[in-house]
Amino acid sequence: MSDIRVRPALLSDDPALARLERATWSTLHAVRPPLEEHEDFFSERFGPDVYLVAEAEGRIAGFVGVVPSTPLASNAHVRRLQGLAVDTWARGRGVGLELVVAAVEAARRQGARRVTLRVLGHNTPARRLYEAAGFTVEGVLPGEFLLDGAYVDDVFMGRAV
Repeated sequence: MSDIRVRPALLSDDPALARLERATWSTLHAVRPPLEEHEDFFSERFGPDVYLVAEAEGRIAGFVGVVPSTPLASNAHVRRLQGLAVDTWARGRGVGLELVVAAVEAARRQGARRVTLRVLGHNTPARRLYEAAGFTVEGVLPGEFLLDGAYVDDVFMGRAV
């Protein structure tokens, strides 16, 4: 897919991103319940300013958040990827990789020296995507989450920017 464009999210993207979040929600990647039908995508904690949106074929294909790892000044050089999602129709076309590469570049522009993320151990497609973007496993919390009756590892990954 050569027409992928990644841009900053806009407040007006909220309905489309909420629909995408609900449509792609799965225990393969999510540890919290899905958004309710009436819930907004953006929140006080994570507004449009922290998200990047991928567009392809004239519509939103995915999103990713780039947030400070913690509110501590001593940790201000680290950003964390938050909430990557790619719509079903756009999967396997490079949208996820474009989003991750753009997120790392956004972190660099924000002055970050490192980017981290958390991914569920059973989410093999996401782990391969992050590895393709230069992330490596830096730690594992075995059985951290109970999802659909199974204990799932929480995998920490990171890379320099």
